[in-house]
Amino acid sequence: MLVAVVSSGIRGSHSSCPVASAANLFLRASSVRARAPTSLRRRSKVSWRSKAMASAHPSQGLPSGMDPSMVDEYASQSKLLQEFVKIPSIGKAWIFTSKDENTSRAMVSVSQSDLLANKKRSFLLNTHISKSSSKSVSFQWSPFPVEMSGVSAVVPSPSGEKLLLVRNAEDDDSPTKLEIWGPCQLENEIHVARSVHGSLYTDGWFEGISWNHEETLIAYVAEEPPQPKPEFNDSGYKKEGSSQKDCRSWKGQGDIEDSWGETYSNKRIPALFVANISSGEVRALKGIPRSLSAGQVIWAPSSSYSLVFVAWSDDNGFQETPRKLGIKYCYNRPCALYAAADPFKEEADEPSTDSNMGDTAALVKLTADLSSAFFPRFSPDGKYLVFISAKSAVDSGAHNATNSMHKIDWPTDGKLEGSLGVSDVVPTVMSPQDGCFPGMYCSGLLRSPWLSDGRTMILSSAWGSKEVILSINIASGEVSRVSPQDSDYSWNVLALDNNNILAVSSSLVTLPQMYYGFEDSHTDKPCQWDWQEIPSPFPKPSDKVSSLLADHKFSVIKIPVSNPSDKLPDGANLPFEAIFVSGKDSASSPTIVVLHGGPHSVYPSSYSRSLAFLYAQGYNLLVVNYRGSLGFGEEALQSLPGNIGSQDVNDVLTALDFVKKRGLIDASRVAVVGGSHGGFLTTHLIGQAPDTFVAAAARNPVCNLQLMVGTTDIPDWCFLEVYGKEGKNCFTESPLADTLTQFYQKSPISHISKVKTPTLFLLGAKDLRVPVSNGLQYARALKERGVDTKTIVFPEDIHGLDKPQSDFESFLNIGVWFKKYMSK
Repeated sequence: MLVAVVSSGIRGSHSSCPVASAANLFLRASSVRARAPTSLRRRSKVSWRSKAMASAHPSQGLPSGMDPSMVDEYASQSKLLQEFVKIPSIGKAWIFTSKDENTSRAMVSVSQSDLLANKKRSFLLNTHISKSSSKSVSFQWSPFPVEMSGVSAVVPSPSGEKLLLVRNAEDDDSPTKLEIWGPCQLENEIHVARSVHGSLYTDGWFEGISWNHEETLIAYVAEEPPQPKPEFNDSGYKKEGSSQKDCRSWKGQGDIEDSWGETYSNKRIPALFVANISSGEVRALKGIPRSLSAGQVIWAPSSSYSLVFVAWSDDNGFQETPRKLGIKYCYNRPCALYAAADPFKEEADEPSTDSNMGDTAALVKLTADLSSAFFPRFSPDGKYLVFISAKSAVDSGAHNATNSMHKIDWPTDGKLEGSLGVSDVVPTVMSPQDGCFPGMYCSGLLRSPWLSDGRTMILSSAWGSKEVILSINIASGEVSRVSPQDSDYSWNVLALDNNNILAVSSSLVTLPQMYYGFEDSHTDKPCQWDWQEIPSPFPKPSDKVSSLLADHKFSVIKIPVSNPSDKLPDGANLPFEAIFVSGKDSASSPTIVVLHGGPHSVYPSSYSRSLAFLYAQGYNLLVVNYRGSLGFGEEALQSLPGNIGSQDVNDVLTALDFVKKRGLIDASRVAVVGGSHGGFLTTHLIGQAPDTFVAAAARNPVCNLQLMVGTTDIPDWCFLEVYGKEGKNCFTESPLADTLTQFYQKSPISHISKVKTPTLFLLGAKDLRVPVSNGLQYARALKERGVDTKTIVFPEDIHGLDKPQSDFESFLNIGVWFKKYMSK
């Protein structure tokens, strides 16, 4: 439910990578500015903000709710937090090979929070890669990044000869722009009117932009055009609407239409379109009923069915309540793979100018016998269509679970007649042996994830409390861990360079660092890789941040289950994990227990700016991946539904007792923080263990399931987590009184009479996942009972509270709140 050699630069005249040239031309032609180094760019803004904070003196009037005794603390902590905010984040990467196997080019996307503008700014870095026979590599970075101002998506063509930049419309009157860049110029700019389609889906489940093999067509997913709405004027209802604006009339709302919930509430149905990059003509893929939402489109090998895509059905598998439910973070929504023809192959088709998406056309459902299929990828030789399935999540009702991988033998003649056999590549792992592969937990795939043998796929996955890089042979089903096996760091694949890997690695106490991996062919051990660190193109963090990170260490601790049960399967009685972050004097330092949401997600060991800010102030962190988390096998995960508020609470207290008994922390100064289901646990813990925590902070917490079930975009989550697998069968929009009573008894609010821990609430007013009423009711009830509380509501934020200013203010207040109650 509910997270090398650095040269002085690359000269454009030598560039063998047309994408780099296109990006540099884009810099000049579209006023995309080359940015100065980060350390120089931010100084004036930081100074200005620091002065503004320092000027908030009691004599001048304090902001509402600010504790006068903590003004200096706000000033110092905000300055520290800004040091962490400056650090850029690495996003995607693309590598383009050349005729010389020892050289290639790469682009790396980078983002950075701009607090004043309250947005994230995106940049592209270009680099030249040189490889030697001794398996060493050098990266020559361009001296300045290129800012992608106003760009929603960057999609290079398969050959790297062309580059697509998507600029989604900023208002209803502006067109969406598709810019096609070549080696030295802007080759075409396609303006797509709102009457054809709305904005492209450039992230999330429905994201899908794909070049065809000839690089003449681009298939993509965008909002369908607006549906007709009733129109009124002085005489009443206008029987015949008009597309022309008329100041003497207005459009009504018409009937409500279900949305996919959180993040998608203002989005129209995702539909498929194909653009001809030469003519600029855009055609809709007709024949997809409006009861299906399309996404993740790719081009098939030569075939009468040129396109393969994923589609989600409106009914969500609930026949009694057939409507869209929230889909963000929800892998339990049924979906299938479909094949369809390229609309440009049908000469009778005209460019799509209306919203008629219901024409009959040949659609072939490729995965009729599976409840879930997504992330489709064709093998390089076109013989196999490989995809991921979350059938364990769909079939059980859990919002995330252990994935499986499957393949379809693609017919050589391209004719999709009869039944297409689906075979397993990687099955669902139920109960992993100690240290062995725990199952697939895949949140994304590279556009081309293949090594040169055409059978080995490289991807990232959770493995306990770590993220790792896996290689999967789709012919044999063999799974190997590519990233270092003796490391507790987290690793993610960025791009492939023939048979080599560009990756990023980090830990909770180490900033992200890029590495280049070579497979070691001189060893008898299978799948051994050598990793070379790539000197970073980014400015070094401040001396203060570097010193704070260096002063801390982390370890992944296995926590035995305190109350193993014969009623649970073996995998549910295996140890779970916690990550312990500590400084030099951990035994005398206060500790913050950190809890992830979901509950079926995981807190990996990778770098987190927010957590670094917290431990940099002298706290230990205990990050608990309780049973039910991803990365530990399906039996452990499925043990939690039906036992929330008890099993997960006990696991957290067991982990806390584990470090207490070993003298690792000061047991008298412990705080707890969590969001979503982590907030559910936070508020449960301060009720069920009222003498354990001296302070608490909850971000959009689930406090009252009885209230939540009627207002959330995922009411099925309430039933599943309260009743277990039976919850999927008893889900209804009108729960009985006994059901509501059970919801209340499982909720933190049922323990509110025992709470005495000072608690901070951080809430998003536009949260559809856990509506703001949940946190407000609980906070007001605490205040009514005389418990010290503080509540901040962010009026424009949704569940994640991830707008830069909101995230900054949120963790600043958490830091100050904990300092207030945990200082000696």
